[in-house]
Amino acid sequence: MKFIAMNRFKIILGKEDDFENVWKTRETFLDDVEGFIDFNLLRGDSTDEFTLYSSHSIWQSKEHFIAWTKSEAFRKAHKNAGENKPLYLGHPEFEGFNVIL
Repeated sequence: MKFIAMNRFKIILGKEDDFENVWKTRETFLDDVEGFIDFNLLRGDSTDEFTLYSSHSIWQSKEHFIAWTKSEAFRKAHKNAGENKPLYLGHPEFEGFNVIL
């Protein structure tokens, strides 16, 4: 059963270009990870406080996703994540879904 992993990010207004640039220039190491299918960065609406984004990855199964989160590829892809804290309003919020149809 396919699995979709999403993180929702509330990005401080005016920091959208910086946030998008982080994703455009980072090395994800996903292409060589077993079970990985696809990735998208999604931009949502803005409020008076933030712009909503979501990272959206598709996996062959939840087990493949979990294995990735415990892998060296995951550690390498997230090694500098703390440097981007000034862009966020709060912490990213994870959502995981099993694909039904």
